[in-house]
Amino acid sequence: MPTVILLDVSLSMLRPVSGTDGTEEYQRRHLAIHGIGAFLDHLSANSKLEFVSLIIFSSLWEQLVPFTRDYDIIKAALDKTENFDKTFTEAALAAAGSVITEEWGSTSSTPAQVILVTDGSTGIGSGSLKHSLQTLHDRTADDTFPLPFQFPCKLHVVPIVNQSEANLQTTLNMYQKLIDLNNQGGQLFLPEGALSLKSVQTCFTKMAEQCFTPLYAVLQCGHLQCNVQVYPLPQPYHRQQDFKNVHKTVNEVISICGFLDSTDVASPPFISRHLVLPRAITKEESHDKEESKADGKDEDEDGTEEGKTPSFTVLLHGSLKVEGMVALVEVSEDWYGMLYSWADSKKKSNLMLSIFEPGTDVLPWLGELDHLSAHSSMLFPEPPYGFEDNRTPFPVRPQDRRSYAQNCVVWIKATGLQSDIQKILRHARKLPEKQQQFYKELNRVRKAALSLGFMELLEALSTMLDRECTLLPGTAHPDAALQLSHAANSLRSDNAKEYSQNILPLSTNFSGE
Repeated sequence: MPTVILLDVSLSMLRPVSGTDGTEEYQRRHLAIHGIGAFLDHLSANSKLEFVSLIIFSSLWEQLVPFTRDYDIIKAALDKTENFDKTFTEAALAAAGSVITEEWGSTSSTPAQVILVTDGSTGIGSGSLKHSLQTLHDRTADDTFPLPFQFPCKLHVVPIVNQSEANLQTTLNMYQKLIDLNNQGGQLFLPEGALSLKSVQTCFTKMAEQCFTPLYAVLQCGHLQCNVQVYPLPQPYHRQQDFKNVHKTVNEVISICGFLDSTDVASPPFISRHLVLPRAITKEESHDKEESKADGKDEDEDGTEEGKTPSFTVLLHGSLKVEGMVALVEVSEDWYGMLYSWADSKKKSNLMLSIFEPGTDVLPWLGELDHLSAHSSMLFPEPPYGFEDNRTPFPVRPQDRRSYAQNCVVWIKATGLQSDIQKILRHARKLPEKQQQFYKELNRVRKAALSLGFMELLEALSTMLDRECTLLPGTAHPDAALQLSHAANSLRSDNAKEYSQNILPLSTNFSGE
C-alpha cells in the first residue's frame, strides 16, 4: 500500500509555538517533523512493508524521497528541509497523484494513501485553497481539479493547529471538503489540547494505529491454526446491487475450506491481493490467552526468537508450492479467496491471499463454491469427458493450440516503448547477421503502432534507421546500409500502413559472409 507524505514547507510553517512551560519554543515545522518521525517509527514496528514517499510543497513541489521502505532515509531528508514561499495545496495534491500513477499505475488494484501535513494556513490569492474550491465548476478540460484521484486512494489531513485559533472551523471545513471530494475515505486528524511535541506525536500515532495497521487474523485448517498478519489491510466491500446493498468485512478468522489444483483455478478474477506472514505472539497476548492455565512457565518460553518457532504458514506454503495447489479459504460469510505460493523472484516466494468478489459463484467453471466436494475420481466411476486421469479439466480449454512465443506489445509506461525501440536498434547494428530478428521486431512494433493509431512512431522509426545508416562504420557489411535504407523507406510508404502487410527484407546480391 503506497503512502505519500505531503509536507507543507511554506513560510507560515516557521510560526513559533510556545511550550507548555513557557520556556521553550518550537516552530510548527519542528512539530510536523517530529510527528512524521513518530508515524514512521510506528510503521517500522508494525508495517515494515509499507512503501513511503516524501514530497515537500509550497507554491512548487519536489519529491525529496521516492517510494522506499527505508524510513531512515525519509527521517534524514526531513531534517534537511528548507522553507519557501506561500502554500499551494492544489499543486501538492496533483503531485501526489502524479508520483503514484508513475510508480504504481492508474489502474492498480493496490490502494494508496496520501497524508497532507500542513499548518492550517490555506494560502492567499489565486493559489489559495479557498480559491481552488470556489472555482471547481469553472474549469476547463486542461485545468481539472486533482480530486478525486483516478486510482484507489484515501486522503488524510493533519493540520498542526491549536484548537483555539481564529477561523479554525472555516479551515477545517475546507480540508473536510477535500476529503469529501476524493470520496474514497480518509480522515481529519487534529492535535488535542495545546500544541506540543507530545500532542502532535499522539495525533500521528493515532492516525497510524487507525489507518496503517495490518489485519491480525488466525489462519485455521481443521485443528491446525496460526496467528498471521495480512498486508495490506483488506478493505471492507461495499456495493449497490439491483435489489440489495452488499457490505462485507474480512473476519479475524480465515478458514481453509479445501484444496484445489492450480490448473483448475487458473487465473481467477480477484479484487485485492495480500501478503500473509506469520505473526509472533507478544508476551501480553500470550498471557491473556493462557490466564486459565497454570502459572510457573519459564519466561524465556514466551520470548522465543522469531523465525525459530514452528509455524503452520511455513508448512502450508511449502506444501502448496511443492504440490502445485491452492487453498480455498472463507474470509467472511459467503466471501471466499485463495491462498497460494507466489514468487517475486527466482529465489524467494511468499504466501499470498487473493480475495474474490463476495458470492459463491464467482468462479463459473467451478460452480458454487459452497457445493465443492471431494476429488472427481471419487465421484465418477468412469473417466469424465474421456480423460484418462479421472479429472474434470478446469477451465475448459479450446481444442486449437495457440502459440504464445511472440508476446503481445504493451506500452503502459514510456520505458516499455523505449525498450522495444532499443531492441530494434540493437539488431540494426548487427546486420546482416541479425536480419531475421531485425525485421521481426520491426514488424511487431509497426503493427502495435497501427493498432493504437500511433502513426508518428513510424516516421520516428524511419528517421532513427536513417541515422543508424549514416553512423555505420567503414568496416560494416555493404548489405547493412541497404537493409537500413530499405526499412526506413518502407516505413514511409503507404504499404506500411496496411496491418496485414509485412515489411520484407531487401533481396541483394551480397552474401552474409
